Amino acid sequence: MIRIVVADDQHMVRGALAALLSLEPDLEVVAEAENGVAAVAAVAEHLPDIALLDIEMPDMDGITVAAKIRELAPSTRVLILTTFGRPGYLRRAMDSGVQGFVVKDARAPELATSVRRVHNGEVVLDPALAVASLSRGPNPLTSREGDVLRASADGHTTAEIAERLSLSKGTVRNYLSSAIAKCAARNRQEAARTALERGWL
Repeated sequence: MIRIVVADDQHMVRGALAALLSLEPDLEVVAEAENGVAAVAAVAEHLPDIALLDIEMPDMDGITVAAKIRELAPSTRVLILTTFGRPGYLRRAMDSGVQGFVVKDARAPELATSVRRVHNGEVVLDPALAVASLSRGPNPLTSREGDVLRASADGHTTAEIAERLSLSKGTVRNYLSSAIAKCAARNRQEAARTALERGWL
């Protein structure tokens, strides 16, 4: 049996995924989690073969969870299943040790096949997303530029961002200017929107 932890913050989606996978004779859902922290705890407790994760979850996003799982349970393989088919997400997910990345409009038999393939050591990627990711290129934002732009997207002022990230206001302005230029945007709001749409944040 291939043992699976399913993590998705939407109760109905999570339940449907677990029910569909459990119909397969060789798949067993051993736990469900409604957020990133619960997903890490479930993997630590059950040490499943596969962690099936959504990206957009409260408390900790799926890509961060994947990186935690790689440290905590290196034998658990991670398959991301998401509505958000953004090229930047795919690149970040692969950097976090994810073995599979598929979008939620895949049919149930395709999902079960993806689980089996990832379990067998294959890398499974949504083809359209893989092409888009390659054509778009790598994330141009540095880690710090991303932090500042993310804080800016939450509506914080330059002074608030500086205090929150332990930076000077001048440094925050420099990071914001650089991020705005890299996103080919006119202002910080547009830059944050562009970065989010491309999966860079």
